[in-house]
Amino acid sequence: MGQQITTVNPATEEQLATYDPMGRDRVLGMVDVAKRAFNGWKRDYEKRRSYVYNLVQYIKSNKEKLALTATREMGKVLKESIGEVEKCAWALEFYADHADSFLNEEVLHTDARKSFLTFEPLGVVGSIMPWNFPYWQALRFAAPCLMAGNTIVMKPSRVTMQCGLEMEKAFAESGFPDGIFQTVVGSVDSATHLIESDVSAVTFTGSTEAGAKVAQLASANLKKCVLELGGSDPFIVLEDANIDKAADGAVKGRFINCGQSCIASKRFFVAKNVADEFVEKFAKKAALLRVGDPESAQTDVGPLSSRDGLESISGIVDDAVSKGAQVVLGGSQAWDRGYFYSPTILTGVTPDMRIAREETFGPVAPITVVENESEAVRMANGTEFGLGASVWSTDLARAERLSRRVESGIVSVNNVVVSDPRIPFGGIKHSGFGRELSRYGMLEFVNIKSVRFYDSLVHHHYVE
Repeated sequence: MGQQITTVNPATEEQLATYDPMGRDRVLGMVDVAKRAFNGWKRDYEKRRSYVYNLVQYIKSNKEKLALTATREMGKVLKESIGEVEKCAWALEFYADHADSFLNEEVLHTDARKSFLTFEPLGVVGSIMPWNFPYWQALRFAAPCLMAGNTIVMKPSRVTMQCGLEMEKAFAESGFPDGIFQTVVGSVDSATHLIESDVSAVTFTGSTEAGAKVAQLASANLKKCVLELGGSDPFIVLEDANIDKAADGAVKGRFINCGQSCIASKRFFVAKNVADEFVEKFAKKAALLRVGDPESAQTDVGPLSSRDGLESISGIVDDAVSKGAQVVLGGSQAWDRGYFYSPTILTGVTPDMRIAREETFGPVAPITVVENESEAVRMANGTEFGLGASVWSTDLARAERLSRRVESGIVSVNNVVVSDPRIPFGGIKHSGFGRELSRYGMLEFVNIKSVRFYDSLVHHHYVE
């Protein structure tokens, strides 16, 4: 069965609950149930749509309860948890509204009498999800996947196990048939059982290191997979930027969710002519953030999700300071109890520091002053990651040229990177492959079937 899983409130360090992980037979049994449910689920698009609308109403009606569960399990401030739940309802509604047009058959003009593409569901999709946005990461994938006609078996993070179970309950309470969405209780072993089971495809969101293992296991079992992995997003401030707006964006982009986001702004490259002004305004605004009880409406920044996360951030900052970085703001643990770390801004960051190379999952902003636009692009691209990037400039033609030179899946000009159901989401390089959201995210988990009709045998050069 494996070792029990215990969840901990990161604000108080109190134990919340203990769970017995599911064994291999239980996981395989859930996949079998999902396969049987798939046969009926895939046939009736309008029923799928009506169930998803029911789920939207359930989520809207229970958003405070769902949000509080996330806050207590991983420390996100309550107002952000509520926003996350509301965003889930938006994504589900978006796909219920638009999935039929995304799945419309496409007529092609070839030498055949008739040629078309049809989009058919794959079957059961295994989903392995993280703790940092426990509802959003799961449901932004689930919405298009389910509307396409697939069924889902999901393993949530051991940190946010109750959030995963709350989602399973939400589907049941919304009237979904058994087997459409199921939650696996477990850890690494359970994820392995899920990938090796009879699922048709796998989606994973998490660290690059874990994603590589998932990809290896999925490919060994000939499973299609989509990986949304780590990021170290550059935040580029050019000399013609609106510095006040850029500073506001820096606070939002770096400190939301206590900096624990794959698309958080993690490396700041600022043109030397405006560096002093930017640092001053950024620090002044960040100093106003209130750190404390995440359940309080007045709190802006809660704790990191775990002691390991706190120790990792402390080590990365200590390494930078030991190698010459200057602490402009913060730089230390915020409270004796709980996994709180003060919002931190560092200058004098150099490439030999860990913070310049590693993904920094916490409320720390490293600033590097650059000579010009070319140096900013070179340093922005000088990483194994390629998820998102922000470019700040009032010259939009210049910003567009720069956006095309940055190596990433997403670029946001004069705003921070956010995920949006209308726009494809995903990265390149070690930030993963495949896309979530928009029509492109839906098409990741369908069979794009080509069909051609002929009156008689047409003589082609028969080369595969």
